[in-house]
Amino acid sequence: MLVQFSGVVVTDSLLPVPFTNILVKNTYRGTMTDVFGYFSFVAQEGDTILFSAVGFQRSQYVIPDSLTENKYSMIHVMNRDTVQLREIAVYPWPSREQFREAFLNLRLPADDYQLAMRNLSPAEMVQRMENLPPDAYQSFRYQMQMDHTKLYWAGGTPPINLFNPIAWAQFVQAWQNGAYKKKD
Repeated sequence: MLVQFSGVVVTDSLLPVPFTNILVKNTYRGTMTDVFGYFSFVAQEGDTILFSAVGFQRSQYVIPDSLTENKYSMIHVMNRDTVQLREIAVYPWPSREQFREAFLNLRLPADDYQLAMRNLSPAEMVQRMENLPPDAYQSFRYQMQMDHTKLYWAGGTPPINLFNPIAWAQFVQAWQNGAYKKKD
């Protein structure tokens, strides 16, 4: 018989265990508790339910075969599982002597002002600015301008540059430079 199996997963101090994995043994059916440790799903009488959560020992529960209703609720208590990891010391140099040598040979600028002025040189800032891609605001603004232009001219004809003095100046400049000469 199918049973609406629901309940709450708590610790031994009755605090909820959020996001506990609940699985019916030997199947892919199951669920996960919410932030308050509550769960509810459909199971069968006699199913073995597996409970697992990070920091807690795995446990299981068998739904009784002798249920009189199609609903079954429970409060499931999970025990803490403490794991001690050994300490790891990370050193960037293989030995103290190599660290000492690298530290003594370190050449720092005389003061923070020199370091800041080197990082803020105008030539370097211009180069960095030219190589930067547009940020989100610039991309959004460009797209909004394009949409506005498209909507402004919707149903009409966009202007042509026949009377644009800048376009004429560019045309005359290109003509004088020989851009329109026939190439052999």
